[in-house]
Parts: sequence; structure tokens; C-alpha cells
Amino acid sequence: MAAPPVLDRRRLLLLAAAAAGGAALPACGSSPRWQAQPFSLGVASGSPEADSVVLWTRLLPAHGDLPEGGRVPVPVRWEVAHDEAFRQPVRSGEAIAHPALAHAVHVEVDGLAPGRWYHYRFQAGDATSPVGRTRTLPGPGEQPGRLRLAYASCQRWEHGRYAAWRHMRGEQLDAVVFLGDYIYEYPNATAAVRGFPTTGWVKTLPQYRERHALHRSDPDLQAMHAACPWLLTWDDHEVQNDYAGLHPGDPFPWGLNAVADFPARRAAAYQAWYEHMPVRASAFARALLAGQAAPELPLYRRVRFGRLADVLLLDARQYRDVQACTQPFDPSACPQAADPGRTRLGAAQERWLDGAFGEAGQGWTVLAQQTVFGLRDLQPGPGQLLSNDGWDGYPAARQRLVDGLRRHRVANPVLLGGDLHEHWVGHVLAEPARPDSPAVGVEFCGTSITSKARRVERVPAVLAENPHFVFADALHRGYGVVELRPGRLEATLRGLDDATREDAALLTLARFAVEAGRPRLERA
Repeated sequence: MAAPPVLDRRRLLLLAAAAAGGAALPACGSSPRWQAQPFSLGVASGSPEADSVVLWTRLLPAHGDLPEGGRVPVPVRWEVAHDEAFRQPVRSGEAIAHPALAHAVHVEVDGLAPGRWYHYRFQAGDATSPVGRTRTLPGPGEQPGRLRLAYASCQRWEHGRYAAWRHMRGEQLDAVVFLGDYIYEYPNATAAVRGFPTTGWVKTLPQYRERHALHRSDPDLQAMHAACPWLLTWDDHEVQNDYAGLHPGDPFPWGLNAVADFPARRAAAYQAWYEHMPVRASAFARALLAGQAAPELPLYRRVRFGRLADVLLLDARQYRDVQACTQPFDPSACPQAADPGRTRLGAAQERWLDGAFGEAGQGWTVLAQQTVFGLRDLQPGPGQLLSNDGWDGYPAARQRLVDGLRRHRVANPVLLGGDLHEHWVGHVLAEPARPDSPAVGVEFCGTSITSKARRVERVPAVLAENPHFVFADALHRGYGVVELRPGRLEATLRGLDDATREDAALLTLARFAVEAGRPRLERA
């Protein structure tokens, strides 16, 4: 299939603004009468502020076609109300679903009250979307009594069913923090629980769009998106396994000129990700303004829940230096990994993060990033064996982050991670390479929604080798829940009895508590 034509930057900026409801486009299609539900991918919200939130949907009929074969824009009306029946309207307007953006809509609704729940829906022609529920952040000076977040990652389609999302709806959450690997670029897995309608590696914009739409078709995932706002970042599989900045990762698929073709592949993946996520159009516009073959899509941001907590969303893929040595690696044989100039976040994001530490209050500072943070020696006994793709492959960058926490005396640091397909809980040490150094924070690295774990039998020995970790589980797929209160954090680790089944039962694997001002994990 030929790739869609590349549009000039001015036109794309106009499209992004129009999709957000901020500009008008000529020659829009008339209000259609649909043969099938056009809101087949559901609705979602995200990027909340104290007075605004992003609402998302995409027109993709369950069967049949878009008007005029999908070649024309379609007007989409949106509504926000206090109640689910929409008898108490708050805001409404019209946005444009344009073919150049896969008929996706990102509405940036402003003028909302802080700390409030709202309901929203879309209409196109004679069709109405499902109703979603979202909320704004508390005002900057407010002190909420509670913030309840779920953290999740790694939902490989072929490895299981999405029962974890179904169970998560019962957690009474304020928001979901998704930490990466929303899709995987791989072809069908061997012995797949459920396969793809098309096979092969994902490389082009139509293929990335198709893979995102497949995931979005799952009713349990749709229902969780509609339940509350999401805070989103990405990892590698949204583009390619183990990629780093503009450096390709795995050499697959064979026959692709990885170095020459990767910037275009990354740009296609970034656009498809944007088209399917409730993030602000301004982020996409800034990417286009850069005028690069592989434009930047800035994701890192601070989400401030009043005086209770700051959630700092990080991007550890887009700006990093390429990995050193092999995977995994012996640090004694790979001195280049410890080069103090190497970065995992990029210089600009590191400066921004240090500034955010300087503005942290006395509440909780939650770093939402992609993987386990503490050093994790994978080789029991003498010597070390480390992962070159995680923080262990960038020890100087990790130390700079910890030094920033200490220099600014950040009161209550909490790191959330994913990627490993395993639960890991531990203490963040002042000097990660020294197990006897004091703790400055805690971390909860979550398991996967469905993606399988590797070498499950080795986890107990690896846990014993790394005493700053207090818990690990590789047997279960699931998620974690963190509840933050002014004086106390409580974390609950959830797991499924069988992630290959739609009716999988939910298990509670462990509970932990942390008192404010005391970075010490207690088994609850």
C-alpha cells in the first residue's frame, strides 16, 4: 500500500487546530447518515488541567465506509455536561475529523471548574458516541484528601485478553497512568491467544493506524478509557523494539534499510500514536513546526494535583543516546556505558526535570517513566550482568536524577515504571550502585496488562541478589494502584489468575504503605 501523501507544515498545523475545535476548514462533508456506528473505537480523555481537558474520538465505522470513501472532512459535534443524561450542559462546540489525521478528533475544552467530574459525548450526523467521564485537576492551592492512580503498561494483543482493564474499572480511580507499549510492532506471535487480521511487521503510517485501531476495538480497553482521564507516555514498541532517539533498535524486519528508513518510520509511528491518544494538539503542532524529517513530539510534562501531588511524565525514548555494548552487558567490560555525558532523557528534559524538582512542594512527587529505576543485577553471585536498555545502561544519567532529588530536598519521591512484565517494588538509593546508601524514595515497577514475562524461574534469585528491592512477581499480568493522601501512600499490586481468559479473576498480590517524610516501604 502506498504511503499517504506528505502535507506541507502549514496545512498540517491548520488540520491539528481544526481537529481541536480551534479553526474552521472549508469544504467539510455534510452530516452523514451512517450504515454502522462510526464511533467504533470509543471515546477517551486526557491531558487534564485545572480548567481544561482533552476529549478524543476517531471516526471509523464498524463496517461500511466513511462519507465519499473517507476522502472528505466530517464535522463532529461535542458536548460536556455535569450529568450523564446531559440535562445540565456545560460546554459544546464543533470540531473537524479530517482524513489527513485518520478522522481523529482532539477537542481541548477550556473554561471548566477545577476538581470536577464531567460527562462528555460526540455526535456526527445521526450517530452519537458512547458517553465518557472525565475530571479536571484541583486548583493549585487546593489540598485534596485523596488521589487514586492506576499504573499500567505493555498490552501485547496476541498474548492475552484485556480482563485487567475490566477489573480496573472497579478501582474508583481519578486517573490512569499509562507507561508505554500501548501497541507492539511485531507480526503475529507463535501460539497467539488472538491474532491480527493482517500479518507482518508494522512499518508504515497505515499499518501503525491499523494496529492502534485493533487495540482500540477491545471493549474492556474502551470502557476504561471512558471511565476517567489518562496520563500517557510511550516506550519503544509504539515504534520499534529498543530504538533510541533516531537510532533504530532491532534489525527486523529484514530487508528494511534500518538506518536510512528509520526517521520516516518513527515519524509515521508518532503520528499514528498522536491520532489515537487524548493528548493536546499543541504538542503535535510543535512537532510539525520543527520541520524535521522525524519531528519531535514533546510529551514530558508536570500534572499538578493541587498541593497533594505532582505527577512528572517522562519520555525516555525520544531523546536518549544509543545503548552501549550488548544486551545484557557486563559493566566491567563496558566502560562506555558509564560515560558521564550519556543521557537517557536528553539535556533539555533533564533541565526541565531539575526545574520541576526545584518547584516541588511538600506533597508527593511521582515520576511516571518507562521501566525499573534501581540497579538490578541479573547475575546471582560474583560479577554483574545488567540491562543496557534501562537505567542500568545509563548510570550517570540515573545518578544525576537522584542527585537532583537530594539537592532540591524533594520531600516524597515515588517512581512508577513498567516494561519488565513483572512487579518490582524497592527503595530508590542515594547512590544506586551502593546497596548500603540511604533511601531517598520508593519505586513501584508494574507488570504488564498481557505481555508475557521471560525467565520467570530466575526472579527469586535476582530479587535476593538486589536487596534494595523488597518484592518481585513475574507470574501474573495485571496493574498497580497507588493511593496518595497528605500523610500516607498505599500501593496495591493486582494480578490476574489467567490473562489469556476474558473471565480471568483478579488477585491482590501484595500491599505496601509509605509514610510521608519517611522513604521506607512497609508491607501493609
